[in-house]
Amino acid sequence: MQTILGANGQIAVELARELGKSYTSDLRLVSRNPRKVNDTDSLVSANLLDAQQTTEAVKGSSVVYFTAGLPPDTQLWETQFPAMLKNALDACRRAGASFAYFDNTYMYPQDDRLQTEETSFAPVGRKGRVRAAMASMVLEEMARGDILVLIGRAPEFYGPWKTQSFTNALVLDKLKTGKKPLVPVRDDTRRTLIWTPDASRALAVLGNTTDAFGQSWHLPCCDDRPTYKEFVAMASTTFGRAASYRVLPKWVLTAAGFFSAEVREIRELLPRYEQDNLFDSTKFKRRFPEFEVTTYRKGTDLIHREWSNDRERAPAPSIK
Repeated sequence: MQTILGANGQIAVELARELGKSYTSDLRLVSRNPRKVNDTDSLVSANLLDAQQTTEAVKGSSVVYFTAGLPPDTQLWETQFPAMLKNALDACRRAGASFAYFDNTYMYPQDDRLQTEETSFAPVGRKGRVRAAMASMVLEEMARGDILVLIGRAPEFYGPWKTQSFTNALVLDKLKTGKKPLVPVRDDTRRTLIWTPDASRALAVLGNTTDAFGQSWHLPCCDDRPTYKEFVAMASTTFGRAASYRVLPKWVLTAAGFFSAEVREIRELLPRYEQDNLFDSTKFKRRFPEFEVTTYRKGTDLIHREWSNDRERAPAPSIK
């Protein structure tokens, strides 16, 4: 049996779909309020902050995927994320289960150096320090060798459905509603974005490849690395909109944080938008050359198709 901890998020849903399609019909989904993705999924309601509940949720698993998320609240991250991860690792040790950890890049330097699996941690801000401490906890477990462990790391998302990221919220969602896209900080720096279904499919591949354990992996991204100017132009063409946008300078976003808790929580990420973001996934592509990475053009086309289908299915407004 394979188990997903934190089963309702975007990555987890796609992961469950891929595992059910390609690897196993014996899949357990765990969260406070889990929902089936495949007909054969088993559901377990558990609070990962509770060690006993986590142990029970993992019992009998061969592979456990940690995809749990929290709202962008620094205090929650500091008080809850490490505890959830510790409980998950302890539970896997008791069950003798392999552990696949889904990670992000918050712990990396926010500059233009090429990011590989060997890049040293240099977190900026409190959330970055939390993610660095969590990644270090997983690496320590990997080095201990009691269970098989791997890390799958992804840069900023873009994707279908309810993908949450700067790019989705400020560019793609704006285009869907006919509004002018907003670009954070600069429009001329190169971005590496990962198509969310690719991230999930790749994590499923790693979790079902014995020799992938004991290592960190950068999940596969398209190497085109467009600037926001190029990305907005491409997406605007797909949506049939004018290729115009507005750049939100760093000072505007910084000032907005005084009035918006949501903006305040993401201010520590702003330096990465001042520099090229060069996330390298060569290692994965060399090990799994058959894996098809979604291009940015295809990704924006798929988002537009999904949006168009949703509009067609929407009921017509009633006339009273």
